[in-house]
Amino acid sequence: MTWFIDRRLNGKNKSAVNRQRFLRRYKAQIKQSISEAINKRSVTDIESGESVSIPTDDINEPMFHQGRGGLRNRVHPGNDHFVQNDRIERPQGGGGGGGSGQGQASADGEGKDEFVFQISKDEYLDLLFEDLALPNLKKNQHRQLNEFKTHRAGFTSNGVPANISVVRSLQNSLARRTAMTAGKRRELRALEEDLEAISRSEPVQLLEEERLRKEIAELRAKIERVPFIDTFDLRYKKLRKTAGAFQPGGDVLSDGRLRLDGPGHQRHGQALLYPAVSVPQPDL
Repeated sequence: MTWFIDRRLNGKNKSAVNRQRFLRRYKAQIKQSISEAINKRSVTDIESGESVSIPTDDINEPMFHQGRGGLRNRVHPGNDHFVQNDRIERPQGGGGGGGSGQGQASADGEGKDEFVFQISKDEYLDLLFEDLALPNLKKNQHRQLNEFKTHRAGFTSNGVPANISVVRSLQNSLARRTAMTAGKRRELRALEEDLEAISRSEPVQLLEEERLRKEIAELRAKIERVPFIDTFDLRYKKLRKTAGAFQPGGDVLSDGRLRLDGPGHQRHGQALLYPAVSVPQPDL
């Protein structure tokens, strides 16, 4: 067995990969939090990062656990509060206590996750100016254009080969072949039973056996001529377009300039985020 030892000196950024994966997974929620934070801080304040809080409903993941009931044998080591044969009461939820459930209740009804993580300055600027890059910048200039998303909407009998549903097509093929050959198969079984009965009877009826074998061969040929699959059986995955949800963050900045449409006290002290660019002057 081969062992690989990672001796790279990554220092304090050992979890950088997991952090980037986390930012990609909850990118929409992080951009929503940044969009809300813009209203609380100046856009020119780019020297620090931002604290991001994600709603609890957006980070819930499926969890496997044992169901209630049944007999279980567990070993509890105990602590300084409980000794042997003590009975532990079940914590009661509600009433402002720390009973069952996750997180604490919010005053405005919008539950937030208790942990708040910090994004760095570079991550904050990347998320802030992401919508200013092409083609997102062009999308922000045309707010009346809707962005559509496709999702599954059943099956259809017409489509392109890339969207064919193999399972549904084979199900239709089996149902069609069963319906078209059901009568012939019943007749075939009856003829086979007659042939077996005549072959055991006395005296031997050669002409009748020959006639039954000929009819059986004709029925089997008719059953085999039924095509395995037909164009009538084909089913394609139907895709439907719906208007996608608007991604926040692009309305904070427009064309790389600060929004100066607010009150006068908000305009004071704000400037363009672009650095000063020297313009060459013609020689006179």
